[in-house]
Amino acid sequence: MVHKIHVNLNIGSYDISIGFNILKNFFISTVLLKNTNNIIITNHTIKNIIIKNKYYSVNENTKNIPLFSIPDGESYKNLKEVENIISFLLKKPYGRDVTLIAIGGGVVGDITGFVASIYQRGVNFFQIPTTLLAQVDASIGGKTGVNHVLGKNMIGSFWQPKGVLIDIDFLSTLPKEHLIAGMAEIVKYAIIFDYKFFVWLEKNYFKILQLQKETLLFCIKKCCELKVKVVESDEKESGLRFFLNLGHSFAHAIETHTGYGAWLHGEAVSVGLVMSAYLSVQLNILHKDYLYRIKTILYKIGLPVVGPKNMLPQDYLKCMLRDKKVLSGRIRLILPISIGQVELISSIDNNKILQVVKQFQERKY
Repeated sequence: MVHKIHVNLNIGSYDISIGFNILKNFFISTVLLKNTNNIIITNHTIKNIIIKNKYYSVNENTKNIPLFSIPDGESYKNLKEVENIISFLLKKPYGRDVTLIAIGGGVVGDITGFVASIYQRGVNFFQIPTTLLAQVDASIGGKTGVNHVLGKNMIGSFWQPKGVLIDIDFLSTLPKEHLIAGMAEIVKYAIIFDYKFFVWLEKNYFKILQLQKETLLFCIKKCCELKVKVVESDEKESGLRFFLNLGHSFAHAIETHTGYGAWLHGEAVSVGLVMSAYLSVQLNILHKDYLYRIKTILYKIGLPVVGPKNMLPQDYLKCMLRDKKVLSGRIRLILPISIGQVELISSIDNNKILQVVKQFQERKY
């Protein structure tokens, strides 16, 4: 069975298709039959999976499609790789009728979408996410971009895909740490929007990590539905979509300071969620029992709940002041006020943030 979720936008509506072993038929009907000039953008790991025929439906349907592969990892989500992809397209040359097909995790999806948005002023692209994090979050909503040495995702655009194909069977190819990292974004959705979903995760996170099919399907579909509602109401992050940044100011600071790829994005988000909850408790916004439950579920999943040992409070603040969410030198943060509800707080003094980060690090979480 294939579940479809429609993303209803003023311009560029599309479908998200979710299921098991769905690529063979859906890839042909959704992508290949409608587009004759396709290019696959992927990474070296997925390329090897395709070439070595570990995932037969992908191999069968893509063997005659030109493929461009980028190295694995967040450190390669940069302008140099963007230029490499564009050079590949121009040397053929490919025109505005080209369709880019992103097969991979968040890095591949972000960089492919960004290239699609700028190549000859915009071409079509499809998302085929292969990681849990990409399936529940990164592939949906049209945020594209690359990193700058001074800040994560500082160069980018909003450019919606023509469709998203989520084949859950891809998750069996993931290293365990990447599966665990993807759970951070799932927990994030529950903290922001849905207390009952959080309770369900407390009871079922182990089944997700064991790749139990029905549990996985429910979880991924739930996250997609939550994100679609947000994107439909606020496509370009002027209001409600801002809430999806819960924990990300701290997380991006960790990723930028340690060097892209040293921490997986989900690992940094996990710490960011705990730090946001801790800050909220210190500001008398969140009850400490909720902080305990947030920290506990992330810890049980296997995610980190404390940041890098050698990262000082000043390091966090320096990186956070370059964040896209900063206005007029004021750091704006999404903080939980309970599980299932968050608020945008823009009145926190920078010295208070420094103080709370210092206190957080001194507490032995």
